[in-house]
Amino acid sequence: MPSLAMMGQAGAQRLATRTWRRFMKDGRCFTTSASHQNASSSPASNQKTPSYSYVVIGAGSAGCVLANRLTEDAQESVCLLEAGPKDKWLGSSRLSWKIHMPAALTYNLCDDKYNWFYHTLPQAQMDNRVLYWPRGRVWGGSSSLNAMVYIRGHAEDYNRWQREGAEGWDYEHCLPYFRKAQCHELGENRYRGGSGPLHVSRGKTNHPLHKAFIEAGQQAGYPFTDDMNGYQQEGVGWMDMTVYKGKRWSSASAYLRPALGRPNLKTEVHCMTTKILFDGKRAVGVEYVQNGEKKRVFADKEVILSGGAINSPQLLMLSGVGNADELKDLGIPVIQHLPGVGNNLQDHLELYVQQQCTQPITLYKAQKPFHMIKIGLEWLTLFTGYGATAHLESGGFIRSRPHVTHPDIQFHFLPSQVIDHGRVPSKIEAYQVHVGPMRSTSIGWMKLKSANPTDHPILQPNYLSTDIDVWEFRECVKLSREIFAQSAFDQFRGPEVQPGLQVQSDADIDAFVRQKADSAYHPSCTCKMGSASDPTAVVDSSARVLGLERLRVVDASIMPSIVSGNLNAPTIMMAEKAADMIRGRPPLVEPGVPVYQPTTLETQR
Repeated sequence: MPSLAMMGQAGAQRLATRTWRRFMKDGRCFTTSASHQNASSSPASNQKTPSYSYVVIGAGSAGCVLANRLTEDAQESVCLLEAGPKDKWLGSSRLSWKIHMPAALTYNLCDDKYNWFYHTLPQAQMDNRVLYWPRGRVWGGSSSLNAMVYIRGHAEDYNRWQREGAEGWDYEHCLPYFRKAQCHELGENRYRGGSGPLHVSRGKTNHPLHKAFIEAGQQAGYPFTDDMNGYQQEGVGWMDMTVYKGKRWSSASAYLRPALGRPNLKTEVHCMTTKILFDGKRAVGVEYVQNGEKKRVFADKEVILSGGAINSPQLLMLSGVGNADELKDLGIPVIQHLPGVGNNLQDHLELYVQQQCTQPITLYKAQKPFHMIKIGLEWLTLFTGYGATAHLESGGFIRSRPHVTHPDIQFHFLPSQVIDHGRVPSKIEAYQVHVGPMRSTSIGWMKLKSANPTDHPILQPNYLSTDIDVWEFRECVKLSREIFAQSAFDQFRGPEVQPGLQVQSDADIDAFVRQKADSAYHPSCTCKMGSASDPTAVVDSSARVLGLERLRVVDASIMPSIVSGNLNAPTIMMAEKAADMIRGRPPLVEPGVPVYQPTTLETQR
């Protein structure tokens, strides 16, 4: 279907009117079939209930993609349910500037307005600390809260998925969907997309500390890479960001907002989905609560869960899909025994190595009231300046040791100091590197706390539960210190703030990691994609829930294993690919694309 914006207002209105009449004529949007009547014996099921081709749960990174792509087919209809509010923008009664100003990202991590505000169990290997897990609860999901870093992961991550049973998810089948989604400001090539909805840009600040980090990385022996999402991930360089014309470019901005004018898309907000409705083994709709009222909506074709790595398995379990014994203990009738639901939980843990800066060029002053007002006014009027970036403009990927085939440590450099997820203002002029292993071997799980949908589930990531994970973090500290010790930082380097010079021995470093490491906000893999013969798998390679009909999961939860990088870009890619599967389209494929290999594996760099 042509873009409504390209057709002009009058043409768009004519198309909308014709399409709406077709829907009303065939009754697609408001029908109740016999199977829907059987979904429950309650009187409500005998009333006229809205029905759509697809019901999508969650308007996050994946759900917004699906809402857009599935409604490109004018004969299909989609109902998109979101537990949180809209991400209000210019023209709205109240501007959600905290979402749309890139530099304001930490504000949304501090409260539960747009945020599920999850917390883990006390972590035995981290001094029994309870870790904070912010997750998006708003249009755009976590892409409206994240740091806007666009990283795809390494090609070998997707080849590994194929080996783990996700047939058709190797790099040559995923790269075309990364390209389809993307519109990179540097233009299209074999790796980058040039015309997709997701705008991707590079930083504009030209901050001297970013340049120092990239130069120092090269002085330490790591290569420069001009595109860590392209041919060569390994090395240091400039990072891509989902920022467009100075504004956060979430999946809501990229995919949902352009589709809102389509008459075959219905969106609902403040909807807490509490149960999937089944007719036998077939999903036929969902039940949700909106403004205190219990409601239902039915799906003629499929119910699609896109709530993310916590909410999707939680809804499956609440609906009777999961470990049968655990569901029975909570009094939940079992629809399908799938013990993998909620297991295989994986996340990226990271820590901050911080160095005091001898020159007043960090973001310390920018957090003072006068400067914040000045930055805010420039952003609101021009969408430029320090408000137009998340400031994570440089970074890198390296290998922790010899014989590692592709990078397993990631750096994000920031010309500022972050304390407690940004909930505490920085204290001094300082810069830092966020660093952590990419493929930790500690595997966790999540379970229902109760049968009450409003109770947060129990989250147990089991951080640092293996010896190799402890060793890798030790190396993260040592390798970060080595980069900060290079001559490129000589004119800026003050005393080390964190861990601090008193932390030198392996035991001291390990203790520092236990005390200070925190989540990088990448929970994933809790509805693992794999073959039907895999007892830990939850969905097949087409994202269909095993043993059930007309039910899919499409979000970061279906990753077989976590990728070597941030999760927003891969999640959007997965939704693009799944949309083609749902629509019955042949998969895109790009064979033979070259990928960088280290000249030798005998050395670490």
